[in-house]
Amino acid sequence: MMNQYGGILRASLQARRRFLLGGGALALSGGLANGNARADLPALVSTSRGAVLPVGTFNALASPRFDFRGSGFVVGDGNLLITNAHVLPPSSIVPVPQLAVLVNPRGSSADVRRATLLHTDRVHDLALLRLEGPPLPALPLAESSAVREGMDLAVMGYPIGGVLGFSMVTHRGILASITAIALPSQAARQLDSRAIAQLREGPFEIYQLDATAYPGNSGGPVVDVGSGAVIGVLNMVLVRGSRESALSNPTGISYAVPVRFVKDILAQPR
Repeated sequence: MMNQYGGILRASLQARRRFLLGGGALALSGGLANGNARADLPALVSTSRGAVLPVGTFNALASPRFDFRGSGFVVGDGNLLITNAHVLPPSSIVPVPQLAVLVNPRGSSADVRRATLLHTDRVHDLALLRLEGPPLPALPLAESSAVREGMDLAVMGYPIGGVLGFSMVTHRGILASITAIALPSQAARQLDSRAIAQLREGPFEIYQLDATAYPGNSGGPVVDVGSGAVIGVLNMVLVRGSRESALSNPTGISYAVPVRFVKDILAQPR
């Protein structure tokens, strides 16, 4: 009887050992896969650097000649750039400032590229610029259907602009929530008839991020770490009053305009 029980026990232990080894192999495989995903972030930063640029205005007689206003990123044919509409200088300024970006901004041979405004979408706070010169590396755009709450993200841009030097900075976070937002009342005064018609459709979805951002990040891309594609445009840190959060007191909550609105503005006639 004891031998019978001993045989059953040995068989049970052997089965358990095979199960644990199989599970351990699966766990190890999953760990390696996750490790590879994490290891891809440095490669993603490296390949994205030439496409994420400081956006501002240029005046050869001013000091400094380049006046930083926000971040942007290259899309499409390499001569198109997306940023936030609020990054542009006020339309009331006369004469109209020359829009520009800095290419290779952290190098010793930073190149100022002049830019022309093609379209603005005031409802979703987006602007499309055309850049002079040869094409630049462009970032791919994600499919909206691929965006999921909880996905790993990289937020890229130039926080605080020239104060910290023009080196692209990457913050990592997750897509915390897909939520609804309405246009702030102070922005309603800037709307044209087309934008007002869009606004009547009601609130639109926006991405809430668990990632710290600062003034200067506005207009930069929010990138899916897994695919390397842009899922949205960094729009603001948590609003207090009508201004972005103070540098000394970041909230860790940021917002991004979904990529589908980027595709809409790219579809406009040029």
